[in-house]
Amino acid sequence: MIKLAHESVYFNVSKDVGLHDTSLLKRALDSLPGVNSVSIDKGSGRIAVDYDDTGVTRNEIQEKIEILGYPIK
Repeated sequence: MIKLAHESVYFNVSKDVGLHDTSLLKRALDSLPGVNSVSIDKGSGRIAVDYDDTGVTRNEIQEKIEILGYPIK
């Protein structure tokens, strides 16, 4: 059995996150190697990402969010 290095990270973005934004962010983050799940709270702009840190780093996830135009608070 392979044990994954499971991590969770949370970001608050300083831009309103609508329905279209949620889909865009979720697809983009899910495409990163090692990302297991993405949850987005549209009301608060909070993004939670569960990932395997042998496939992707916290900084890579943050960069992806910011490249998509969602600055981190």
